[in-house]
Amino acid sequence: MGPDFPHALVPADGPGPVPVLRLFGELSVRVETRRLDVPGSCRRLLAFVALRPHRVERAAAAGSLWPCNDEGRAHGNLRSALWRLNRMEVPLLHADKHGLAMRDDVVIDLHTVDAWASRVIEGRATPAELRAIPPCLDSLELLPGWYDDWALIERERVRQRLLHALESQSRQLRLTGLHSEAVDIAMVAVGAEPLRESAQRTLVEAHLAAGNWVEGRRSLRIYAELLERELGVRPAPELVALLHRPPHQPSSRESSAYESSYEPSWRRPVGPVP
Repeated sequence: MGPDFPHALVPADGPGPVPVLRLFGELSVRVETRRLDVPGSCRRLLAFVALRPHRVERAAAAGSLWPCNDEGRAHGNLRSALWRLNRMEVPLLHADKHGLAMRDDVVIDLHTVDAWASRVIEGRATPAELRAIPPCLDSLELLPGWYDDWALIERERVRQRLLHALESQSRQLRLTGLHSEAVDIAMVAVGAEPLRESAQRTLVEAHLAAGNWVEGRRSLRIYAELLERELGVRPAPELVALLHRPPHQPSSRESSAYESSYEPSWRRPVGPVP
């Protein structure tokens, strides 16, 4: 799948052109190929409401977005931002005297990617969805450069969820014999978080399933050197043992049992890697 991974997941069989709110990368609104101007003073309000799963109380939005102002001025800023949003050619928010919500016809790329991750993790992804490969996790950074607490918390939640999805995606591809794609996906996860042991295990397993024992050993060696240099610990014995047993394809139950049983790397002392 191309570099615009979230956009490629948006269904194309709707009744007509729909507005798409993009929260990955620079915040923007698009209708098909047209990019609509979003007033700068409205962007935080739009993102704040879009990140909430339910309606947002007006008082909560005003207090969170303009915390340094008194209550009356914060509500005035909220009314001003809503007025500017309502002047856009495509309506995005539904607002009444009590609360705010995104309109039902607005597609939000975060929701699309979140739903894709859920289907992958739960084993419900279609073959096409399973073979969708994000170019890198940096391209799926939520609202980069935003430092509001509510944006930082959601950014980290999305990052962790995508890492889980990539690991699950690689395992499923490996078990269906798509070894090259399994390696590609695992490398995206490792590139995003090199110290993440579950991602490194997924990559080693993908190499071994493809019959590339040397590549598996090389990946483990690089990881071991990184762990020792950065944290002063060594890989899990279970991870090292992958290179000392006949290749097989464990069930998802076996993989889950392993992930819940091995000792975290930060608790293990440094020692030689076999």
